[in-house]
Amino acid sequence: MDEIPSPDIAISMGCDVGCPFVGRAMDDWGLPDPTGKSDEAFVEVIKQIERKINSLKLRALF
Repeated sequence: MDEIPSPDIAISMGCDVGCPFVGRAMDDWGLPDPTGKSDEAFVEVIKQIERKINSLKLRALF
């Protein structure tokens, strides 16, 4: 059985939840927890995630 490779970076979404450190780098996005909030709050967090992912993709190109 092959081992799972170690990631280059691990992303923590925040939401006041601790995550174990894995990989070579850790980035905490500090997103608000939309639990119990409106659909609009969930949509805003989704948009924030999309922007951050797109930013990571751009950084990977350069």
